[in-house]
Amino acid sequence: MLESPNASLHVDHAASSPLTARRAGALKGRARVPGDKSISHRALIFGALTVGETRISGLLEGEDVINTANAMRALGARVERTGEGAWRVFGVGVGGFRAPDGVLDFGNSGTGCRLVMGAVGGCPISATFDGDASLRRRPMQRILEPLARIGARAASAGDGGRLPITLAGARDPIPIVYRTPVPSAQIKSAVLLAGLAAPGETTVIESEASRDHTERLLKHFGAEVRLEAEGAHGRKITVRGEVELGPAPVVVPADPSSAAFPMVAALIVPGSEVILTDVMTNPLRTGLILTLREMGAEIETLDLRSAGGEELADFRVRASNLRGVDVPAARAPSMIDEYPVLAVAASFAQGTTVMRGLKELRVKESDRLSAVADGLKANGVEVDIQGDDLIVHGKGLARGDGGVATHMDHRIAMAFLVMGLSSEKPVRVDDAAIIATSFPGFPSLMRALGADLS
Repeated sequence: MLESPNASLHVDHAASSPLTARRAGALKGRARVPGDKSISHRALIFGALTVGETRISGLLEGEDVINTANAMRALGARVERTGEGAWRVFGVGVGGFRAPDGVLDFGNSGTGCRLVMGAVGGCPISATFDGDASLRRRPMQRILEPLARIGARAASAGDGGRLPITLAGARDPIPIVYRTPVPSAQIKSAVLLAGLAAPGETTVIESEASRDHTERLLKHFGAEVRLEAEGAHGRKITVRGEVELGPAPVVVPADPSSAAFPMVAALIVPGSEVILTDVMTNPLRTGLILTLREMGAEIETLDLRSAGGEELADFRVRASNLRGVDVPAARAPSMIDEYPVLAVAASFAQGTTVMRGLKELRVKESDRLSAVADGLKANGVEVDIQGDDLIVHGKGLARGDGGVATHMDHRIAMAFLVMGLSSEKPVRVDDAAIIATSFPGFPSLMRALGADLS
């Protein structure tokens, strides 16, 4: 697949690939999950906005990130793969993107699409953004609205401001102060990326702090960034525009959202003990670990350290007797992608787990709130949805024997494969190929730990 350093990469999952998980023995061993998806996207984009060469190691080579790499090439940056997880980006500078010859296809990736919209929004070019059927259903108006204030406009868009969208970037970007309507690192990042090309200062205000990888990488690449508290849980982020970013090496740590799957599997499969290495421990990404520990999970932190502006650690995870807990809505931004697998953990807990404030799950790769509830019910777990709250009535076990519709959602697929490793009967998902968007090699990594996936 890698014929040359500049070859465009593509993972084909047009044909569905069902997969079944069965109960087997305990999970044992060490594993490193792929690089963090959020940082991988940003490393490529920021590398393209610098003047000079940025070297990236540990890049996630899943389809979502590869589509961002291809978009950076189409916008004029030179992007080369030099080895497994090792990449070089020769940037064109802030505001230096050229108009692409064709459509920028982001496949299933909302992160890649929305962040690149922000970066293009500050450039005097037009580009057409598109994706697969799932991405075409996801809301983009939340990005277009602040970009319009900066001076960009949607020359054309699908129904309701959805993909495909042709975005005409701002010829004279205007710095703005923008309060995000929901806690969203994607909205925040799009505004800050567009603001890099505007004179003066661009400010984003969040009532609930979202993951802060963009702010950390802005500083890492030499941007002027100011952070201030906003209320009890919020942040005000200000970036100075019209700056030249300098190239900087990026070491991508293991993705905590991907580590969540073998972590929960080790907790619910009796007798298991697994060590997960190099996992990012950014405090805005560790809501799942906090919640699992509240449930009684035995998760031991080993060798806490830092690399490239982010904290990381190894974790020893042992099978544990879990109990139901109440998960506050304020925790959602720090674990928004982990709720499907948390719901699986809650199924094997004793007692009721209430996950509050999950409105944002309705607009992810699928309506994750409904998809999780349907999958749990199909496998004998009692579950309710009340407003935006997901309520799982755990009995310490799951019957299994249900088929799960993944709705082209990689995290739904992985979550229910984890369930099947400890349920009384097997669990089958209708498509495991979609997992390659974020976790290439998931089945093989889990098999190496002792999982029965076939």
